[in-house]
Amino acid sequence: QVQSVESGGGSAQAGGSLRLSCPASGYTFSNYCMGGFREAPGKEFEWFSSTESVGSATYSTNSVKGRYTISRDNAKNTLYLQLNSPKTEDTAVYRCAASVFASCLPYYSNYALYKYWGQGTQVTVSS
Repeated sequence: QVQSVESGGGSAQAGGSLRLSCPASGYTFSNYCMGGFREAPGKEFEWFSSTESVGSATYSTNSVKGRYTISRDNAKNTLYLQLNSPKTEDTAVYRCAASVFASCLPYYSNYALYKYWGQGTQVTVSS
């Protein structure tokens, strides 16, 4: 059974930090590009980061570059999202997802190309 249960969400002060973990099971985690998405009330569903199945290449949207870090530990079947210096506008439900491909390029921001989704974890940033 495919499963990914995010943890680490909660409340944070603007300028603080949070680390989200997305352990995966039921599929070969190391075979897939992994992505991070978020959805805030009144806003569109948004891709913000991806990491290649192997190697260290990552991709991020401009709004989180320099603040968020996506990483993975294939030995632990776990994706990590380090949220540094969050802003109030970063408040959202955060979800991890596995792509249908091993490589993230070129369509890493296209949510339709991700097939295994976590259930999401709420991140609330206060000023």
